[in-house]
Amino acid sequence: MNKSLKRVSVVVLLMFVALFASSTYITAFQADALRADSRNQRALLASYSAQRGPILVAGQAVAESTPVDDQYKFQRTYAQPDLYAPVTGYYTLGQGSRGVEDAMNDYLVGKAPSQFFEYVNSLLTGQDPEGATVNLTIDPTVQQAAWDALGNQSGSVVAMDPKTGKILAMVSKPSYDPNQLASHDRDAVLSAYKTLANDPADPLQNRAIQGDLYAPGSTFKLITTAAALESGDYTPESTFPNPSTLTLPGTSTNINNAEGGTCGGGETASIATALRLSCNIPMAQLGEALGTDALNEQAEKFGFGKTVDIPQKTTASVFPTTTKDRDGKEVPIDKATLMLQSFGQGSDRVTPLQMAMVSSAIANGGTEMTPTLIDSVLNPDLSPVGDFSSKVFSKPISSSTASTMTGLMVDDVANGAASNARISGVDVAGKTGTAENGTGEPYTLWFTGFAPANDPQVAIAVVVENGGGQGQSAFGNSVASPIAKKVLEAVLNK
Repeated sequence: MNKSLKRVSVVVLLMFVALFASSTYITAFQADALRADSRNQRALLASYSAQRGPILVAGQAVAESTPVDDQYKFQRTYAQPDLYAPVTGYYTLGQGSRGVEDAMNDYLVGKAPSQFFEYVNSLLTGQDPEGATVNLTIDPTVQQAAWDALGNQSGSVVAMDPKTGKILAMVSKPSYDPNQLASHDRDAVLSAYKTLANDPADPLQNRAIQGDLYAPGSTFKLITTAAALESGDYTPESTFPNPSTLTLPGTSTNINNAEGGTCGGGETASIATALRLSCNIPMAQLGEALGTDALNEQAEKFGFGKTVDIPQKTTASVFPTTTKDRDGKEVPIDKATLMLQSFGQGSDRVTPLQMAMVSSAIANGGTEMTPTLIDSVLNPDLSPVGDFSSKVFSKPISSSTASTMTGLMVDDVANGAASNARISGVDVAGKTGTAENGTGEPYTLWFTGFAPANDPQVAIAVVVENGGGQGQSAFGNSVASPIAKKVLEAVLNK
C-alpha cells in the first residue's frame, strides 16, 4: 500500500513540476509572442480599447485614435497619409504594425517600463488607460518640400540636422495610405495589405532605411577620400596617373571616367580634382593604394555594417571585403573588385540614411550624431517619458579632415560635377553619384551634402531610381541635385 502511495505521489509531483515548468515558460518566455499573435482576441481587444497615444509633427496629429461604436472602441486614423506613411507606418487589426507605430508601441499604449506607475495609477483610480504622445523631429515644411521635389519619381529623400541627428524629412516613394490598413473589417484589411504587398512598385518598403539598398555610385568617393586623408599619407594635392581608360588588374574590364577622357587634363590628377569632377580612374587607383582594410575600416566608422534604431531598425549598409569563389568558399575580394568598390560600384550597397549620416559627420566637424525621429514622448499629464536627447554615434574623421572635405565638397558644387545644387548666396557642400546597375539597366542617381557650409543647418541624401525615367541618359547632377536644392532651400528659408 505504501509503495502504491509513493508511486502515486511521485506521479502527482512530476505532474505538478511539469505544470509549473510549462506555465513558467509561457509566462516568462512566450508572453510577448502570445500578446503579439494576431489570433489573440483578448490582446487585440485590450490594445484597441485603450486610447492609443497620438503621433505629432509640429504639434499636429499625423496619427491618432478616434472613438468608434464597435467592440474595439477606438480606430487609428492618419492625416496626410501618403506623405507620412514611411514615418508613422501603420497599426492594423491582425496584420501587425510598422514604422513609429511599431517601434514606439509600448509608449503609445502606455505600457513602457518607464510608464509603469502611470499605468498602475490609471488602474487604481478607474481611469481609462491612455497612451503617451510621441512628438516627431520631422519638420512639416521640409517634409512637404522633399515630397514635392521628388515628384513622381521612385526613390527617397532624407534630411537631418547634423548637429543633433534629428531627422527633418524622410520621404519614400511610392508611398501608401495606412488608413486602408486601419479598418476594423478584417477582410478589408487583409485585402488591402495583400494588394500593397504584391504591388511590384513595393510601396510598403521604406526606401530611406530598408530594402534591397542601392549602389552608392560616386557618393562613396567621400568615404574613399576620407580614408586617404585620415591615413596621413595623402593630401588633396596627392596625384595619380591620369589615363582616359584603365584596365582592372587580372581582368579585361576597362573603367572610364564619367565624362570620358582624362580627369581634367594633364598627365596626373589630384584627389581634389578627382572628387570635384567625380573621376572614377584616380579614385580606383587611390582605393587600390589604400587597400581593403583601410577602406572597410573607414566605412565602418561612418556606420557601414551597423543597424541603427531611429527608432525603426534600419538595414545595415555594406562594403563587402569577401566574395565566394567557384567552390562557394569565402575569399578576400581581389584588386579589381576593390577598385570598383572604391568609387561606389561593385557590391557596395547603402541606404539614403547612411549617406545622409556621412554628410552629417563631415558637416559636424567629424562627429556623427545618432539619427532619430523622436523628439520627445509625453504622458497624458504632459510629464516626459524616456530619454530622447541627442547622442553621438561615432567620430569617423578628425575635425581637420572634416574641414578639408567640406572645402572639397563646396568646390564640387561651385565648380564641379554637383553644380545644379548651387544656391545663390550660400556655400553648398555636395557630392553627386550616378550608379550603374548592370548592362542595359537604368542608373541610380544620387546627391548628398549639406548647407550652409560654414554653419550647417541641414544634411541631405537624395536617391532616384530608374534613371529618373531617362534610363542611362541622366546623371546625379541632372536629376538628384535639383531635388536636393529645393529641400535645402526649404530649410534655409524658414
